[in-house]
Formats: sequence, C-alpha cells, structure tokens
Amino acid sequence: MNTPSAPITQDVHTIPRKLPEGGKVNLVGLTREQLRDALIEAGTPEKQAKMRVGQIWQWVYHWGVRDFAQMTNLAKDYRALLDEKFDISVPEVVTRQVSMDGTRKYLLRIAGGHEVEVVYIPEENRGTLCISSQVGCTLTCSFCHTGTQKLVRNLTAGEIVGQVMVARDDLDEWPQQGAPKDETRLVSNVVLMGMGEPLYNFDNVRDAMKVVMDGEGISLSRRRITLSTSGIVPEIAKTAEEIGCLLAISFHATTDEVRDKLVPVNKKWNIETLLNTLRDYPRLSNSERITFEYVMLKDVNDSDADAKRLVKLIRGIPAKINLIPFNEWPGAPYQRSDWERIEAFADIIYKAGYASPIRTPRGEDIMAACGQLKSATERARKSKAQIASEAGL
Repeated sequence: MNTPSAPITQDVHTIPRKLPEGGKVNLVGLTREQLRDALIEAGTPEKQAKMRVGQIWQWVYHWGVRDFAQMTNLAKDYRALLDEKFDISVPEVVTRQVSMDGTRKYLLRIAGGHEVEVVYIPEENRGTLCISSQVGCTLTCSFCHTGTQKLVRNLTAGEIVGQVMVARDDLDEWPQQGAPKDETRLVSNVVLMGMGEPLYNFDNVRDAMKVVMDGEGISLSRRRITLSTSGIVPEIAKTAEEIGCLLAISFHATTDEVRDKLVPVNKKWNIETLLNTLRDYPRLSNSERITFEYVMLKDVNDSDADAKRLVKLIRGIPAKINLIPFNEWPGAPYQRSDWERIEAFADIIYKAGYASPIRTPRGEDIMAACGQLKSATERARKSKAQIASEAGL
C-alpha cells in the first residue's frame, strides 16, 4: 500500500477567507470559536464576545438574515462596526433548473469565478440536499461525470455552508419572526455526495458541518448528514471522531482488479484495507449502519457472483447496500445494468440479511442524477474513446 507524500488534509487549493475586494471577512462558515476570535480582533470587548457570537449566530443561521442593519438586538454603532469589517455572503445562483420530478439543480458561482452544482431532491416525508466539497475532483472514477473534470480547488467552509443557505433561500425555508413555530423541514437531510471527495477537504468539511449541526441555527442532527467517500482510509476514523455523521462508501466493485478501474484510489487503499477500517467506524461514532453505494454497470460488476462476494466482504459490518442504476452522461464508457439484473442482484443481498434498496434515478432530464454533476464552465468535451482510455478500459 502506498502512503501519501503529504498530509491528506493539506489545504493548498483553498482560497483565503478574506477576499481582495473590500477586505471584509465573510462570517458564513466560521465556527463559533472562529467567529469569537474574529469579533474580538475587530474590536468587540472580550467579555461581550460570547454573547455577540450567540446573537449574530441566531440572526444568520436561524433567521437567515444577511444585513447587519436588521439585527435589531445589537446597538446601532455595533451594527455599523460589523458592517465595516464583515460580510454575510453565499454563492451566487447562476442557473436554477427544475426537473419533471421536482428535483432542483443549482449552478452556483463562487470566488474566482468557479462554479459548482448542488441538487435538492424532494421526497414525500423529507427533502435531501446533495452538496459539493470541491470544484472538480481528484479521483477520476471512470463511471462518474465529475471525475472527468480535474480538481480546481477545495471549497471553503463558507462555500459549503453557503450551499445549504442558498437552497433554504430558494425554498423559502427560513422562519418568519412572529409566525407560529413550524417544525416542517424542506431541507431535512444533507448528503456530501456532490462534486469532489469530502475527505480530501476534511478541515473545511468538518467546520462546515459543525455550523450546519449547531442546535441554535440550521440545526440538522448528525444523523441527518451523510458523508460519502471513495475510501480515504486515514481520514475515516477522524470523520467519526470530529464530525460523527453517517458514512457512505462509494464501493462499486467486489474485486481489487475491477475497483482499481472504477475507483482508482483503490490502488492506494485496497478493499481489504478499507473494510478493516470500516469495521471500527460504528463503534467510534455510535452511528447507524454504514451505507455501501454500488453503481450497477452492465457486464462489469452486476453478476450473481459479484453479489455473493459483496455479501461475504461486508460480513460483520452493520450495513445497507444502495444499488444505483448507472446514470448515463455524454461519452460515458458504461451502460446501465438491465432492470431484471439489478433486481436479481438486490434479491441475493436481501436474502443474505441486508437492506438493498434500488435508488430511483432523479433529475436525469437536467443532468442532476447521481454521478452526473459537472460544472458547466469546466466541461471538457472528451470523446468516449478518450474517457475509456483514461479509465483503463
């Protein structure tokens, strides 16, 4: 097994929080500790800092307020100070598409003119927001459209939190002052399954999730947040300890030979190494089952033998297996497994005692389905042969 030459959490691709224009510091994405330090540095008396953090936090993350002038429980001169030193900004919505099934896809512009995609999936009793952690991706998974786009940079914690705030803006989900309390949550679940590998941007993802989970703001339970990783082994235990959210693994194959092609990071941390690490995860975080994501690719990983190997591999791990019919994209070198084959695969897993839901493709008509996200301005028009060649097919 190879070891990385630099720490996994090295954040060389992340832009500084303080932007050149105006020099104001964006408060979105700061943890409580970071916000306290920033307020003191700007002139807030140390004895008042904790109270000010609580007041500002509630305005920004509970009420969704972006204008310091509206923070009426703060003195007018203090509001002026905040306006001079700080900003409350979220990514800009470039386009908003709505699928025939109600799925919404947002193309968001962030600092530097880069763009990321975010998807909101409404369901009968909940709404799931799929957010991104990087512009592009380092992993080059051969079945994934995002994987054909090179990594541009990590997202800051503010840009990650900002995606949740943009969706709540669009859904008009911020509570109204004076209105009866409404417990209905349109964004009830967040999944880090958009563009990028979250564990290659660990510190920013951790800080962003601290903000999202804080009980006095957006207030999503850690059990409502799922982080999907391709298997960055050194960061998995840290995820349990420092975030504590649910975990999903982009697994997709039952032999190292096939997974090396589908998920190239497997060459660094193979199936055995990954599974040995996962066996400790539920104990570390008291989480529920680990989700194994398994994209169904015709004549690649969808045989009865694959299903039986999968069951044997995960034995002893509290788990469920999400079967994902492959969502095609221009130039994709794979085809979706036949529906009868997917059902037969699911039946083998179910009879072995594991939940094996087949994910219903959502938002395919607007390229918002799993594995289809890719920033519009970064789309490299590669031929099918080029993509297949890079995937080693």
